[in-house]
Amino acid sequence: MLVLTRKFGESITIGDDIKITILESKGKYIRIGVEAPRNIAVHRQDIDQHTQEKSQVPEDDSSSKTGRK
Repeated sequence: MLVLTRKFGESITIGDDIKITILESKGKYIRIGVEAPRNIAVHRQDIDQHTQEKSQVPEDDSSSKTGRK
């Protein structure tokens, strides 16, 4: 993991297309802005994990729940 220190208003670039800017700091929270092409998905990690977990839940198979043998 690369660890960088930035001040308010400073940015980090990733490749040629992604720019992350520090917008605000309030207590233990910071606000960041992400500029990226529309074809690159940008998500909060907790939302991304929830989406992945939800997509891994097996579909209901109603034929196996009929109780018939």
